Amino acid sequence: MANRKVAVLVGGLSKNAVSGRVANALMSMQTAGIDWQRVAIGDLPFYNQDLETAEPPSQWTRFRDEIRACDGVLFVTPEYNRGPPGAMKNAIDVGSRPPPQSVWNGKPCGIVSTSPGALGGFGANHVLRQNISYFAMPVLLQPEMYLSHADKMIGPDGKPTDQAREIWTKYLNAFAAWVERHAKAR
Repeated sequence: MANRKVAVLVGGLSKNAVSGRVANALMSMQTAGIDWQRVAIGDLPFYNQDLETAEPPSQWTRFRDEIRACDGVLFVTPEYNRGPPGAMKNAIDVGSRPPPQSVWNGKPCGIVSTSPGALGGFGANHVLRQNISYFAMPVLLQPEMYLSHADKMIGPDGKPTDQAREIWTKYLNAFAAWVERHAKAR
């Protein structure tokens, strides 16, 4: 099995965002068959069709090229007001344009939602699924990754706690198999 390049998009933009720390910890686990590439979304200008010219914003071009070069996508998102943050939705919009050239179409993906509370970002996870359903992206549905009390799942060294490692290993192994299965079909 060849290594598959997977883009990691993180919805929390602050320096110490829990979703960013979770993404870093997940990527540190070195999942067999996966080469992780964190793709920045915080610098993307808001999508505006008027800017979709022969020379769109350079950040859009950079983002689209990076996603296009990947075999799969892992969305790691916090929950803001029962949904993903605006930066994540903007990244989806930027990647979807122009419509015939959407970088998302058919790309296998997974969603990890984080929350310091008990619901684990359930609302953000499901809103994000709805946002990407248009692109026929095969979404890994089981196991699910709603990380409640996510801030407690990462040790001071930035690595997952032993309890988190067990859960995350199961998810990442399933995700790697999912990407391999669907990336071949593309």
